[in-house]
Amino acid sequence: MSVSIRLGVNVDHVATLRQLRGTHYPDPAAAAALCELAGAHQITVHCREDRRHIQERDLRVLRQTLQTQLNLEMAATQEMVQLCYEVKPDQATLVPERREELTTEGGLDVVSQREQIKKVVKTLRDGEIVASLFIDPDVDQVRAAHRADAHRVELHTGRFCDARTATDRNRELARIIDAAKAAAKLGIGVAAGHGLSYTNVAAVAVIAEIDELNIGHAIVARAVLVGLDRAVRDMLALMQAARA
Repeated sequence: MSVSIRLGVNVDHVATLRQLRGTHYPDPAAAAALCELAGAHQITVHCREDRRHIQERDLRVLRQTLQTQLNLEMAATQEMVQLCYEVKPDQATLVPERREELTTEGGLDVVSQREQIKKVVKTLRDGEIVASLFIDPDVDQVRAAHRADAHRVELHTGRFCDARTATDRNRELARIIDAAKAAAKLGIGVAAGHGLSYTNVAAVAVIAEIDELNIGHAIVARAVLVGLDRAVRDMLALMQAARA
């Protein structure tokens, strides 16, 4: 049975542009407000250990001003858990993090780190924060996320988006579908994200078990050319058309 699908807009790269010059603009909170007005259901930000884009102040301003939901992507560290407790986002998505990467390169290995991740999930649950795990589209990882007591998973769509041939795309899409179905059967909410763009989003948005897509780079890049309002509305239109 199909469920409605929500768009979470990641505004990290608005902050990236600001940090490049060390200015006070553009403000990711102002961008988030425009995204909400355009119909976004959620704002997603990743506060990294090296603070390369989103800063603590951004989180606090977003928490005070957002009318929709705040989804905080974060490493499963004590420092980030403490910051999460201070900000109290609606949802926290645990992601792997390496300083040298340009962006998150893969999903959490919940299978090998389940006990550690389960402790962080429990801490988030105790703080009444929805706990999501960013994982590769692998049924074993989905099962491990369920055993770690996560509310939700977000399936990493990077390999699908980067696939060069139809055969590779179809194989990666099948993995996403299988993982989404497995999560839904276990009663876990299912999101997807990473690398999604205006040309490939429909293939993922049509998957009935997925109720949320988190998209950042493509929307911010398009906004440079057509404006943020139009960029968000165009993405929503593609998602809704696929789901319809």
